[in-house]
Amino acid sequence: MKGIFGYDSPLMGALTAIGDCICLSVLWIVFSLPVVTIGASTTALYAAAYHAVRKKDSGLWRAFWGAFKENFRRSTLLWPVVFIVLALLTADVFILRGIRASGGALGGLYYIVLVLWLVGLTWAVYVAAYAARFSGSVKEVLKFALQLMAIHPIKALGVLLPLLGGLALALLAPFMALVMPGAVFTVVSFTTERVFRLHMRPEDLERIRGEESREENTDDQ
Repeated sequence: MKGIFGYDSPLMGALTAIGDCICLSVLWIVFSLPVVTIGASTTALYAAAYHAVRKKDSGLWRAFWGAFKENFRRSTLLWPVVFIVLALLTADVFILRGIRASGGALGGLYYIVLVLWLVGLTWAVYVAAYAARFSGSVKEVLKFALQLMAIHPIKALGVLLPLLGGLALALLAPFMALVMPGAVFTVVSFTTERVFRLHMRPEDLERIRGEESREENTDDQ
């Protein structure tokens, strides 16, 4: 029993991760309430999920608040573009769904727009991840996020499927909304970070490997 409930046991690790995801999700919800801050809070959500929940190289609040402040201006300019794209695609999905149900001639476009909507959701997550991890202008973030998603379409499923699963769970059990944002972005970070590493400069990869090696040595001590 002592081993099961020990500090380093898998059970306690899982419970700690769930608690971190809940705290992170609450932070994201609270900081998104002004609406205009949803871009900065979503970027901070990814940064904290990666650094605090996954890597354990920063405190949860420190990672979230630091990323929120650092990316506030750029994200405030960045996310209206993402919102407009997703809003237009969402409206098209509902409109064409109605046309398809009534037997209209344009109903066949429903599935095409639905696929584009799914692509838009995946792109939005890539935008948050890229903005959290790299510098660059608004235009560069939007462009490179789209390029990385297009270059690695199979890996993009590793972003889309957890996102859809999280949305489904939150709709079926609303209380899961207190867990899903943090949990989904933590899971998604495994895919996005692999994609990022494929396109990083050698010196950046060496720096990251050095940091990870130091973290492993610290954990072993």
